[in-house]
Amino acid sequence: MRFFYSLVFYALVPGLLIRVLWKSQALPVYRARLRERFGFYATAPNSDVVWFHAVSVGECEAAFPVIKALLGRDSGLRVLVTCTTPTGSARIMDVLGEQVLHVYLPYDLPGAVRRFLDHFKPRLGVIMETEIWPNLYEASRVRQCPLVLVNGRLSDDSTKGYAWLSNLTRESLAAVHCIAAQTPLDAERYKAIGVSPDRVQVLGNVKFDIDFDAEMQDQAARLRRELFQHRPVWIAGSTHPGEEELVLEALAHIREAVPNLLLIFAPRHPERASQVRSLCEGRGLKVINRSEDRPCTPETAVFLIDGIGELRAFYGTADVAFIGGSLIPHGGQNVLEAAVAGIPVMFGPYTMNFREITARLISAGGGIRVEDKDSLVRAVLGVFENPEKARLQGGKARAFVAANRGAVNRVTDLIVDQLRPEAVTQG
Repeated sequence: MRFFYSLVFYALVPGLLIRVLWKSQALPVYRARLRERFGFYATAPNSDVVWFHAVSVGECEAAFPVIKALLGRDSGLRVLVTCTTPTGSARIMDVLGEQVLHVYLPYDLPGAVRRFLDHFKPRLGVIMETEIWPNLYEASRVRQCPLVLVNGRLSDDSTKGYAWLSNLTRESLAAVHCIAAQTPLDAERYKAIGVSPDRVQVLGNVKFDIDFDAEMQDQAARLRRELFQHRPVWIAGSTHPGEEELVLEALAHIREAVPNLLLIFAPRHPERASQVRSLCEGRGLKVINRSEDRPCTPETAVFLIDGIGELRAFYGTADVAFIGGSLIPHGGQNVLEAAVAGIPVMFGPYTMNFREITARLISAGGGIRVEDKDSLVRAVLGVFENPEKARLQGGKARAFVAANRGAVNRVTDLIVDQLRPEAVTQG
């Protein structure tokens, strides 16, 4: 089965390269380090590294506290962090810098993954969330590099997809020594696609282990004061094509009642910032990009975040947040960065990727589900019409995050255990 998978992947390579070149028109960095996509690295060979793979920005943010905790326990560890996107790469370098080695993970081609593993010789691979690559996993098994999948989650659609390829999935997951699932439901789904029950445990979601400490609160207060002059602020974070138009329609209605309202727009993929700006300006809205590094004027209607790494701080500048990927059938994005900022958190009906978290946030009193553009208008207006209620909702959102912390220590303990020589033998 893996042979045919590899044939299909080889056939897709020209299309992948065309996609990279097309994306590089908006973001030239996509063309950089292209050789790494095929397992050729400019760095000197390394060995005995602890390797973390986090596909993009969201997974990188989840990995950072675990990596820092691991380095805090043993500063002598050599840690390699891989990802597959330029935005993820930028965050790795910004947050971890020279504390770690960093390259792109190659495409899942037999030769490429062999070159990757031969170059770095990892003693342990830590895969964030759900990344199952048959050739990579098999090559790791052959080289006796144990794999641990942490912060694991499986959506309904992913479970069905992996079940459809059950033979290939079971063969791949046989290389995984342990899966640390986020929830009992995730654990059951892993078992359903062929993982032995004794290799699955529930350790929680490391994304809860984020904080909005005094330093970040001060940063958010300064940004609001200097950029927005204390205007009422609504932030739409991690938005996608198709829902940005709905957000702008909602904004037009809300500004009838709150005329000086400022919308912070943060598209999920920063390279789309120019498209989002065109949408706004097509409606006659004055826009300032974050990269312009200047304050909004009274005429500014939209402040557009066109970079990465600042979204959490900007949640702290807002009165209310809407989390994107949820007004369209995408599955939603992470709600916790907004919740920890202590503001009411809104999201649409499509939160399949975060079903349990959004349901629990609503139950805790800090989350608000909207069904469409009209209910979004009503919900945002409600925040500005009743600020005391909104303040209480924000406090409940922050308390919800605080009550669920602790997964980072549990996951770090698991990784340390897996680094023991006897753990490899047992695996």
